[in-house]
Amino acid sequence: MTCIICYAPLKTGLSGWHRTCPGCAYEGAAHASTHVVAEDDLPEVSQNALRHENCRTIVALTRQFAAPRANTLLDVGSAQGWFLEAASRAFDVLGVEPDEVLAKQAAARGLPVRIGYFPQALADGEQFDIIVLNEIIEHIPDIRAALRDCHQRLAPDGTLVLNLPSSHGLCYRMAKLFARLGLRGAFNRLWQQGMPSPHVHYFNPANLTRLVEREGFTLRHSTELAVVKKEGMWRWMTVFGRVHPFKAPLRYLGMRWVLLPLMRLFPSDIMVCIYRKR
Repeated sequence: MTCIICYAPLKTGLSGWHRTCPGCAYEGAAHASTHVVAEDDLPEVSQNALRHENCRTIVALTRQFAAPRANTLLDVGSAQGWFLEAASRAFDVLGVEPDEVLAKQAAARGLPVRIGYFPQALADGEQFDIIVLNEIIEHIPDIRAALRDCHQRLAPDGTLVLNLPSSHGLCYRMAKLFARLGLRGAFNRLWQQGMPSPHVHYFNPANLTRLVEREGFTLRHSTELAVVKKEGMWRWMTVFGRVHPFKAPLRYLGMRWVLLPLMRLFPSDIMVCIYRKR
């Protein structure tokens, strides 16, 4: 396997399926993603307040860095419609969601959603001023094809917004450290191993931009979002897998009183990058 960014040979990483690039720090997974879904397709994490806050932040950033007259917005993988609802206050929105159950939940709240995959769910020649992929791009095996589809479906001077995990984040770096010590639970959970749509890519802002700009985009803005707050942390950390009756409370206390303060001092595990179509 070769790196999708710099084409250097990938090396086996911390597991048999984990691949790393020594040249640009890209990380990938050898497993296949058969059903690309939004993170909201997972059990609800109870970080609802934080999710809504992050959605509002992304909408505000999109309004700030999109073209002045940008109006139409496509949310790819819109799930239950949390971001779609927030964006509808500033743009003329449309969601595309392959999961019929999730799409109908959004439609029941009056949100415009088409059931299907991007770009097949769109009409021939249909374009948008803004395309947003919230926690989606890291699940797509052929990411270059997805970026080319975005470029084709964006109007001239259109804006692409990507919200995804960052390999620079403190939680991910600590998970890798524990994995090197033989404790792979957190590392596997961050890659969503064993789930219907595991992560197949991990980027940092620099190598992501290197990839995206090659497909006809220019970076306009890059920032971070909060990944967790103390409210709802227990359910956030126990949403995947079994909860050990003794280890889980100790892990919670460590996260609450040690990890959370540290996270404020280091890069976040969520990045948002906004690009303009060239």
